[in-house]
Amino acid sequence: MRNLTLLTDFYELTMMYGYQKCGNKDKVAVFDLFFRGREELSYAVAAGLEQAIDYIKNIRFGEEELSYLRSLNCFDEAFLNELKDFRFTGDIYAVKEGSIIFPYEPLMIVKAPIFQAQFVETALLTLINHQTLIATKASKIANNTDAAVLEFGLRRAQGPDAGIYGARAAIIGGCVATSNVIAGKMFNIKVSGTHAHSWVMSFPDELTAFRKYAELYPDNCLLLVDTYNTLKSGVPNAIRVFDELKAKGHKPVGIRIDSGDLAYLSNEARKMLDEAGYSDAIICASGDIDENVLIALNSQNAKIDTYGIGTKLITSFSNPSLGGVYKLAAMEDESGKLVPKIKISNTAEKVTNPGLKKVVRFYDKKTDMAIADLIMLMDEKEPDGSPYTIFDPENPWKKMTIEDYYVENLLVQVFKDGKQIYDSPDVKEIASYHKKCSSRFWEQYKRVTLPEIFKVDLSEKLFNLKQVLLAQGKD
Repeated sequence: MRNLTLLTDFYELTMMYGYQKCGNKDKVAVFDLFFRGREELSYAVAAGLEQAIDYIKNIRFGEEELSYLRSLNCFDEAFLNELKDFRFTGDIYAVKEGSIIFPYEPLMIVKAPIFQAQFVETALLTLINHQTLIATKASKIANNTDAAVLEFGLRRAQGPDAGIYGARAAIIGGCVATSNVIAGKMFNIKVSGTHAHSWVMSFPDELTAFRKYAELYPDNCLLLVDTYNTLKSGVPNAIRVFDELKAKGHKPVGIRIDSGDLAYLSNEARKMLDEAGYSDAIICASGDIDENVLIALNSQNAKIDTYGIGTKLITSFSNPSLGGVYKLAAMEDESGKLVPKIKISNTAEKVTNPGLKKVVRFYDKKTDMAIADLIMLMDEKEPDGSPYTIFDPENPWKKMTIEDYYVENLLVQVFKDGKQIYDSPDVKEIASYHKKCSSRFWEQYKRVTLPEIFKVDLSEKLFNLKQVLLAQGKD
């Protein structure tokens, strides 16, 4: 495994140096990692926790790292010696991968000496932000089609890591396979792919190219039919080769269309395949597809069984950043008491929620569907099933009393006193967990355009604490 210890912003180190010189390095601090809301991100799918765990476990300042930091002439030897012995000794709570999470809810809470908690900020953000973003995009895509979705984005990803971990996140979000071979090996996920246009063009004619491919893969023959003319040559030549395979006792898989009017072409190709006796042959479509294109294709009754989606998935094309942040929520005072902290801003969305917190989700006992989330202080008693009134923290007069419910605490403890106490499931288990989580939300909360906003409220105790700190006008 690569040493990612220096995967950080320089100001994390300068602050750590300051904490040491000011005598604050051992004071316990609480940081929340969360994302802010906007229409494109009315919800998110948590991902990246496994890599975050690996990072925390393997922070080591070796001689190479220390020599580099020494060469910057910014830190003294006492600080570098402190780094030499650096080990994470705190607590971390996190939302399980695959969970649906909403703006301002902590995806992760870090409670540790501020020297440690400050340092891990940048790496945790980059690990959680990226995979959560791609898992969310994959979830939106998968949620808008009954067809299987394949992740085809490696060549368009912003570098190898984005391609590898983006593929992992895409599987979590609902893709069933990836074209990415190294991701398939690393995460034990299904790999998929057929041939490109270059295969067809490398032969004297399309029919010869199809025949040669069928000879190589007689029981896995899916042919790309749009190199020259999809309906006049591609599909007819594919059918001819399918007939030859069938005569030899093999069953063709289907065709792929990579360009053109996918609704029209898929409908016409479906008719041609059905008339030729290949009603079970699948039609795979690829190209510049995302959830908006899928909605349009659905409305036009496109006859597509599988989608291969690359650029717009692996880059989260319409929304290239999760915008996750890492904010101080509490810190020990001189007496050792944990004091809530708040960031105040003229921009309401940037005002933070103070204190060490937890998030509980209400579910309707009859339907098993999610009703609302409640952000509470960690020491508060969770709702016990008796009628519970929640209110909108921005408009407190908007209230709702919930009855006949049960609650789930969304955060699990991952590290305790620096020791890992949570084992990540494999990617297939996480994907299955996400599918279950998603099924417990009504479609209006997940729709692409103008989604209904899911209720995320503050407990009365947390709300009152926030008001007091806001009134004080200081953190």
